[in-house]
Amino acid sequence: MSGIVAIVGRPNVGKSTIFNRLQGERKAIVDDQSGVTRDRHYGTSEWNNREFTIIDTGGYVTNSEDVFEKSIREQVEIAIEEADVLLFMVDVLTDITDLDESFARFLRKTNKPVIVVVNKVDNNERLLMSHQFYGLGFEHLYPVSSISGSGTGDLLDAIVTFLPPEKEEVEDDLPRISLIGRPNVGKSSLCNVLLGEERNIVTDIAGTTRDTIDSRYSAYGMDFTLVDTAGVRKKGKTMDNVEFYSVMRSIKAIESSDVVLLVLDATQGLESQDVNLYSLAAKNGKGLVVLVNKWDLVEKDHKSTKYYSDDIRERLAPFNDVPILFISAKTKQRVFKAVETAIEVYHNTQKKVSTAKLNEIMLEIIQETPPPSKKGKYIKIKYITQIKTRKVSFAFFCNLPQYIGDAYKRFLENQLRKNFDFTGVPITIFFRKK
Repeated sequence: MSGIVAIVGRPNVGKSTIFNRLQGERKAIVDDQSGVTRDRHYGTSEWNNREFTIIDTGGYVTNSEDVFEKSIREQVEIAIEEADVLLFMVDVLTDITDLDESFARFLRKTNKPVIVVVNKVDNNERLLMSHQFYGLGFEHLYPVSSISGSGTGDLLDAIVTFLPPEKEEVEDDLPRISLIGRPNVGKSSLCNVLLGEERNIVTDIAGTTRDTIDSRYSAYGMDFTLVDTAGVRKKGKTMDNVEFYSVMRSIKAIESSDVVLLVLDATQGLESQDVNLYSLAAKNGKGLVVLVNKWDLVEKDHKSTKYYSDDIRERLAPFNDVPILFISAKTKQRVFKAVETAIEVYHNTQKKVSTAKLNEIMLEIIQETPPPSKKGKYIKIKYITQIKTRKVSFAFFCNLPQYIGDAYKRFLENQLRKNFDFTGVPITIFFRKK
């Protein structure tokens, strides 16, 4: 991943719509009523061979008499601290409002790149009207129509130029394992158990660092870097904003990790934000392990873990070939088993299957169960190889790659998992013409 882009702006200017457009999928709920979006929205986008995380802050506005002072300001503060590029959304049909001015004054104090995105510009008259927003004091302004997509290509070109340079891979041979999850699921307690020390997670000192904390773990024959996203935060934030901040921190940790440990609260179960974080890690090709913490607080029988695991896998589909461990940071139950499993998944992310072995096994499977014909044409897969990329990826060379459907693609992925053990690792499959 290359960085974080946050969409900020007053309510009802089209933040969720532009988020959907840049992500290429209709994920956020869009409605004319301000504040309708309540879920956390974050996903990935790719343009000109650069990937980045995009965050829609539209869902973080709470009902408040003084919306800007009480809620939006906190969200913008967090976005500014954590994001690399800020998209400042405004509405061409409402001119510059007092709230736009408030945002502008706040954003002008930052050192982050700010791009003014003037929405609903879908004709020449509105294009002329958009020029007034240069009055907000920013150099970079892009008129777009988030509904039709007009102008979004130029906007993406601009975003990519402002992303930080991609970091060179540091070959230190140490796996990077991160703890992510919602607030209060036990990430900090788990980190304390692993590191054998109490850490100052919450502090009253304003302005305490919010950077992710890297710690070296070297014990019991294991050596890795633990990325702690529990971190420290300012006191006094609303719960909504603490969760938003937690999301931002988790996204940064996902980007820098090899393996992600998604920590759940056994008393609360799997929630939508957990699924979103899991999906984001999977899209980034990271190794994944699910840890169900606080298992000591759950009344259970001999079938509890199976029922719980089946429910989690069903909600994590289609990629659900992940280890699920039931742990307790408080009693240390299965905590070190969790670490061992994370290391096993890391080795799976590094696994290289020889081309000879791939073709020996997979071509026989494909011959027994060939791709279904389409439009009277038969698809012949002739050759398979693992691609040297950051993610675990395979290329299947065939005569008609465009005719291979998702169902057969899933079949091939399942066969790769079954024969070569890629538990915990997302697999990317490409079909190429030969």
